[in-house]
Amino acid sequence: MATATYLYCLAQSARKPSVARVPRGLPAATPAVPAQLAERLWVVHAEVPLDQYGPGPLEVSLKDLDWVSRIALAHEAVVEHFAALPGVTVIPMKLFTMFSNVERALAGMRGQRAELKRVFARLEGCEEWGVRVLRSERQKAATATTRPSTGTAFLAARKRARDDARTAMLAAATAADAVYASLAEIAAEHRRRTSEAPGVVAPLLDAAFLVPTRRRARFQSAAQKVARQVSETGAQMTLTGPWPPYNFVGSLEETT
Repeated sequence: MATATYLYCLAQSARKPSVARVPRGLPAATPAVPAQLAERLWVVHAEVPLDQYGPGPLEVSLKDLDWVSRIALAHEAVVEHFAALPGVTVIPMKLFTMFSNVERALAGMRGQRAELKRVFARLEGCEEWGVRVLRSERQKAATATTRPSTGTAFLAARKRARDDARTAMLAAATAADAVYASLAEIAAEHRRRTSEAPGVVAPLLDAAFLVPTRRRARFQSAAQKVARQVSETGAQMTLTGPWPPYNFVGSLEETT
């Protein structure tokens, strides 16, 4: 059966990363294993059948969002396994980063050794956390009013509702900006993300923070504090993580 080499992540580790209890990974793929690229540097890969992951079949499968979601979860599970190992730093690869064979994969990564060294130096000892601030249903409901009995009262009520909504949104947006500024002071790096989904209301804040593990408790404490401040404006803040540093690896991933 013809296969391709699928890359999950690059791993920096003094010893070969353990594959004990490694997640299953992509459907029909072989178990994920590390191949040594250089001293302290490993490529975590698997073999995938081309009759499912070749250009033609993949083009068709990519139209199935449920299938893509399952693949993304399987990919993420493998990356998270290696990221959680003691003494291991990972550079996650994008979905469907593939090479014709493992030798080509290693050669491709060796061509980026200088950049890899710089990226690993930034990521070592860090983890990614995500923060989102959304306008809550409670905030939206707060702008509702009872139906006025006269036309004049109706117009006045509509103006008050618009003013109240504008004031609430401004307060929430200001709080979201304060969240970002406060947490950015603790993080080593930070990114504000923008929603690309058409027709979806963008959150007041969607941000990723690269946090040194030694500052984790401080970051979480600060996040709890600013979450309370956000809640006072009627909005809601969610904190997720730790994650592999997907938002801080640049553009290393290329399919060959």
